[in-house]
Amino acid sequence: MEEEEEGGGGDEELTMAQLGSYQGKVLLLSEDEESAAGETMLLWGIQNPTLSKPNAFVAQSSLQLKLDACGQSLSILQSPSSLATPGVTGSVMWDSGVILAKFLEHAAESHLLPPLQGKKVVELGSGCGLVGCVAALLGAQVFLTDMPDRLRLLNKNVETNLGQGDVRGTAIVKELVWGDYIDKELIQPLPDYGSDVIYSEGAVGDLLDTLLQLCGSQTTIFLAGELRNDTVLEYFLEAAMNDFVVGRVDQQQWHPDYCSPRVVVYILVKK
Repeated sequence: MEEEEEGGGGDEELTMAQLGSYQGKVLLLSEDEESAAGETMLLWGIQNPTLSKPNAFVAQSSLQLKLDACGQSLSILQSPSSLATPGVTGSVMWDSGVILAKFLEHAAESHLLPPLQGKKVVELGSGCGLVGCVAALLGAQVFLTDMPDRLRLLNKNVETNLGQGDVRGTAIVKELVWGDYIDKELIQPLPDYGSDVIYSEGAVGDLLDTLLQLCGSQTTIFLAGELRNDTVLEYFLEAAMNDFVVGRVDQQQWHPDYCSPRVVVYILVKK
């Protein structure tokens, strides 16, 4: 991991480095006990997420989201009525998922990511499956995972968008409940990449336990989060930094048409 320090506008130095397979420089979070709180305060202070319009790139009341990616027009089916069920968030698209998908596409086109052809990708909490579909279009061997009651919609979206046409990779839908037994197909061999979004404090422990089981020394995790709740983000970062090196991707490295002050993108690698 190649590191360099930059002035932070005060006494504090910002450490920039490459993490995992990502070739861009990310802002490394320091490992002191105040780092998670400081990062959260910084994001809310600089980006002012609560002042920005939510769902800028999605329409959660619609039955589908249309998006161009990797030279194809994707049609992502949604189930807005399922949002009324407590704890169900994956039945519709969120800005963080759209931004992460377009970030991967942009990073691949900008050569900030090595070619994904033949690489193993595991997506956690796939929801509607956009990120996994984009990874497959980029050539990866993708496993899209979610809870049992989410798989029907996920399968539909994989079939709709990857069932025909020029798909360089593969996509397989698998059941995976965070914190539970992990199918051997997901961990043998360990994946090259993982992706996820964070949304609730209660899920953090099980999510990190699952990530630890899925990650090897060569695994790179891409994670996007909606800046809705500073407590959830601080709790996640505090816990994650026990086992992972965490770096934040500056929005200048995102797809230029898909940026939002309400979203943050991190890269994690296992210590």
